[in-house]
Amino acid sequence: MRIVKLAFFLAVSTPFVFAQQPAASPQKASVYVYRYKQFVGSALSPSVYCDEVQLARMENGRYFSVTLDPGQHTFRSNDSQSGVQLDLQPGQEYFVRVEIAAGMMKGHGRLILTAPEQGRYELQSSKLKPLDANKVSDTSRVSVAEAKFDKPAPAATLKPAVAKQPSTDLAPGHVDQVVLSDPAPESSDQASLGDAARKARQKKAAADTTTTPPQ
Repeated sequence: MRIVKLAFFLAVSTPFVFAQQPAASPQKASVYVYRYKQFVGSALSPSVYCDEVQLARMENGRYFSVTLDPGQHTFRSNDSQSGVQLDLQPGQEYFVRVEIAAGMMKGHGRLILTAPEQGRYELQSSKLKPLDANKVSDTSRVSVAEAKFDKPAPAATLKPAVAKQPSTDLAPGHVDQVVLSDPAPESSDQASLGDAARKARQKKAAADTTTTPPQ
């Protein structure tokens, strides 16, 4: 009887347990790390770290990608003074370039965050190749597969200029004055002033003649 009751309890409670399980994990983000092919520092292979876990050793003219959960992640190379902190969003792509900075004894790797449009362009250069598999430390998250982008990078959009609307606070019947011609030349201004002065003298002379009594 106890076995029957236990079987009945499991049969009833099992669907409820499965219904309470969380949904699938959110879509992950991709971070592409690459390095220019240059002669300076070509013999160096600085390490790249994510959250203080070594991902790979970056060779000259190579790249790799790392798949991560959304959220805050910190990247750095062997130069601890330089790094990148990212707030990764689901399904988004990020691009980080490794540069070699000159040092007293040897060069150090520094990371620079690049825009997606620039990162895609530089990553698809014919001079860059996927990183060798033997340089990868975190094989669970790092991929050395050839980078292929199914969708184009989002194009930069220009904000349209907004035409200035006339003020609605003006009195009814008000018309804005618009000057379409060039300003009058300076000589015309001087002539107008001369005429005004001459008329003022004539008016004063007439007034003096009227108010002065005959001798």
